[in-house]
Amino acid sequence: MKYLVIGAGGTGGCIGAYLAKAEKDVTLIARGHHLDTIQKNGLEVETNWQGTYTVSPIKACDSEHYEDQPDVIFVCVKGYSLAEIVPFIKRVAHKNTVVIPILNIYGTGEKLQALLPELLVTDGCIYISANITDPGKIKMHGEIFRVFFGIRDPAQFRPVLKQIEADLNDSGILGVLSPDIRKDALQKFSYVSAMAACGLYYHVEAGAVQKPGEIRDTYIDLLREIKLLALAMDIHFDVDIIEFNLDILDSLAPTASTSMQRDINLGKKSEIDGLVFEVLRMGEHYHVPMPTYQRLAQTFDGYAQ
Repeated sequence: MKYLVIGAGGTGGCIGAYLAKAEKDVTLIARGHHLDTIQKNGLEVETNWQGTYTVSPIKACDSEHYEDQPDVIFVCVKGYSLAEIVPFIKRVAHKNTVVIPILNIYGTGEKLQALLPELLVTDGCIYISANITDPGKIKMHGEIFRVFFGIRDPAQFRPVLKQIEADLNDSGILGVLSPDIRKDALQKFSYVSAMAACGLYYHVEAGAVQKPGEIRDTYIDLLREIKLLALAMDIHFDVDIIEFNLDILDSLAPTASTSMQRDINLGKKSEIDGLVFEVLRMGEHYHVPMPTYQRLAQTFDGYAQ
């Protein structure tokens, strides 16, 4: 099995590092100083529970110089970059390549499938808090590392999907081939969307949301609104997503934040449209009031989208 990870940030970098450490055949697509450092020194991963270690050797190159044909492609770019990587995927994929988008934005798999009709594109989501701290260095802010992926139509099942699940678990990642990826993806989206909106509105990291008070209550209200949205979409969670997401939040380092917040703080383009404004559009489509999202979003008009 040849794996390709497009995007070597906190998400893709950790997937690639874990697969490479377990001696899977994986290549990272990166660029700039980050790529140069990985090629020269390997990829350094900093954790609070295993210390800091370097995965080396690890294959990495830019998209222009990748000439292999992967069996599995993990797409770990930002939502606004999705269309840009489609020509690259078309160039390197073979007819049986499986594409697994691991993005923050709900519904990405279906959108990417429309752009790649000749390939199998699953849906996917990830539970991790990690980011690049310096070129060639990634910091993980908590022990949670889970990848959920799955097909939208049971007729699309292929045995290779079970092998991907096994390889992830063999690499120390909790990999789950989901029987209901719409539910699992929306459940994950509920966490990152609410956390991004809440963190940006109050200009805080996870520590402030972990404490009882107004900020935590706002986060809970955002989750309640997505819970109502899910019911309108005929998606039924088998956990209480409020308690589930609070458990995840409380397990994180106080300094954890969402990539959307970090991008906005740096003046970069962000995923705010897909993480916040898309929720309002979904609420309008399904006739679900979203007063807390609406209140917060009214202050976000000046941020890069």
